[in-house]
Order: sequence, then structure tokens, then C-alpha cells
Amino acid sequence: MTHFFKVKTLDEVMALQQQFGPKEVETIAVESAFSRILAQDVTAPVNMPGFRRATMDGYAIQASASFGASESTPAWLDVQGSVPMGQMPDFVLAPGKAAAIATGGMLPRGADAVVMVEHTQIIDDTSLEIYKSVAPFQNVIVEDEDFKTGDVVLPAGIFIRPQEVGLAAGMGFSTLPVHQVPKVGIISTGDEIIPIHEEPSPGRIRDINSYTLSGFVQQAHAQPVQYGIIKDDPRALKTCCEQALAETDMVLISGGSSVGTRDYTVEVLSDLRDTDILVHGMSVSPGKPTILAKSGTTPVWGLPGQVVSAMVVMKMVVVPFLHRIQGYAVPKSLVRIPARLTRNVASAQGRRDFIRVTLENGPTGLMAKPVLGKSGLIRTMVHADGLLDIGENLEGLEKNTWTQVILL
Repeated sequence: MTHFFKVKTLDEVMALQQQFGPKEVETIAVESAFSRILAQDVTAPVNMPGFRRATMDGYAIQASASFGASESTPAWLDVQGSVPMGQMPDFVLAPGKAAAIATGGMLPRGADAVVMVEHTQIIDDTSLEIYKSVAPFQNVIVEDEDFKTGDVVLPAGIFIRPQEVGLAAGMGFSTLPVHQVPKVGIISTGDEIIPIHEEPSPGRIRDINSYTLSGFVQQAHAQPVQYGIIKDDPRALKTCCEQALAETDMVLISGGSSVGTRDYTVEVLSDLRDTDILVHGMSVSPGKPTILAKSGTTPVWGLPGQVVSAMVVMKMVVVPFLHRIQGYAVPKSLVRIPARLTRNVASAQGRRDFIRVTLENGPTGLMAKPVLGKSGLIRTMVHADGLLDIGENLEGLEKNTWTQVILL
């Protein structure tokens, strides 16, 4: 079967994410939830922190007792007692009184503010001077200031960071519902590709893509599964694809996606059961000869064999699809920072160009310096700090133009 490029724009390709759904849900211990994607909303069962607490070491008072206090005319209060940490005060603070309290301590009834210890002076065992007034609830967190009962404290579809783990623990959740971690099968193809422990003879190169693609998968907090190197044999590739489809949630095939007599990827994918070719070619550079197929419910990518192209497509296109499978509610944004170009950059109108750049400090901010070198040189990615995204309707950018750099 002969296939020709039916090139899609990058936006058209990205819209195909909607054809794929997230992984199934499992419940795991909260201490294991870091880097997972929350599958269901988590609501607050109680107010948090649940009581008025001090945010400073000092004295719990009625704020009105400090009004007008200054270095020259301090307010004079009687010390009624102290608040033990981790316990409810067993007294009500009377007007004109103060109680010693530490950060995190529970304010006694009758108190509505804390004056910092630095702004006080003990006169004797029962007398205190205050040199600065405080407003009501100053240096205090009220009982529902963090979260109110019934609030959605963790929405479904978020990436769980250490702070979300801490919040769930603070709310008393010992388990959390999360999406299962996707497995991503990685197949490297080509007669010229050899394992990394072998010495390449003329015309052959060590396998790079299996390792760079695995790195991108791990960086996205998914699990790579390497299936090794498949020579230019369509039957062997089909067998390997069938195994990967049975065992993983996304399949990446590097090599064999361009037009050529020895490139079999699109033909092999077309022969797989319940498989449709969604994309065969994107109007991007590098990365035009990219394939996307849907096999059942599983995305299968045919990535360029050229290492730089494979990495750029992985970063800009494949990883967002992986996020969709992971269960992100909102597509995870690429980190972009402003920088000024150090030289003119040419681009072909009608395609999306991704130019590798380094970032340097300049007199007016960051400077984006294009990394010179042919597109197949891996050093252009090794030296790069980010990618410059030039849209389809531009013929390039001029020196000193402010632009946005996508961080690598």
C-alpha cells in the first residue's frame, strides 16, 4: 500500500487529543500520590485549620486594647497566663489582658489578634507594655481561612505536588483516587541502528532515540517500556507493534516515517487490526514526517528517525497527548519566557518552525541566541535551553525582536 503525505497543521494534530481518554482510576496511599494525576474532586470535610491560631510568637490580646500604642505611649496590659501548644486554652481572655502564645497556638476565647513579641516588653511577672498597635485578626489565621467545609480543595485532573500531598494529609485523607500511570512502548527501527554497546561500522549509528524518548516519558511521570531495535522487516515490526499495543497505553516508533522504499511504518500500522491513520505528515520543522495512528483506543506514533526531529516532536506534540492519557483536566502549559533575539531568523511561510536557542543575560533582559548547526546534529539540542516557535504565517523574525522561548 502506498501512502502519501496529507500534511496537517500543528493545531489540527493537537485537536486530535480529544479522541483519546485517560487511564483507569485506582486508589493509592496518600504518601505515594506525588506526581500522580488526581481522578476525582477532593472536598474539605471540615474547616481548615479549624481554630484561630497565631502566626507569630507574641501575646494574644483584644486588638482594641492596643489602639494608639506607640514607642512613646505604650499600652499597658496585665498578663493573664500562657497558651500551651497543642491544647485548647482553658480560660477566656478578659479585656485589657494578654496571654503569651507561640506560633501555631490556639487563641483563647476573647482574643482576636496577636502582637509580636518584638513589639512588647515584660515589666514584671504580671505586667506587659505594647509599643505597636494591631488590627483585629492581625497575625492570626481564623478557623476557615484556609478552606471551608465543603470546598473543593483539590480538583480532579491536577498534578499532585508535595503541597497537594500535604493538604490531603492535613485534611485527614489517607488515600487518594488517581489515574493509573500510563506505560509507553518505545520501538527503534532501521537496519542502520545498533545497540549502544556495539562499535558502529561505517554507515551505522548507535541507538539514541530509545533513550531520549524514554527520558521524555520519565520526565512526564509516565513509564517507558523499551522493545529494542527492529530491523527494516515489516513482519517483525508488526509483531513488535502488536506486543507493544497489548502491553502499553501509547506506542512510539522512531524511524520509518518518511517517504522511502525501506520505510514500512505507515504500511504496518495500516495492516494492524482496528487501526486508523490519523496523521501522516505535519507542517512543522523539524518533524514533518510524523505519523499518528489510533489502534483501538491507543495512540501510536511514527516519529522521525532523525534524533533532533524526534525530540522536538516528542516535546511539542507527543507529550501533550501523553498528558491527556494521564488524566490532566486542563492541558499542561509549556513554560515560555520572554527573550530578545540576537540575530535574524529565517523561516518558511506555511509551516511551523522550532528553532533551538540558548539563553543569555543581556542589558535589557534575556537574549535568545539561535544554535547554529544542521538540523540532524544532536548537539543543537544538547546546547539548547529552549525552542523558538515561529508561526506558519511568518517568514522569520528580525534581530532584537522580543519573542517567547519554550523552555526545554
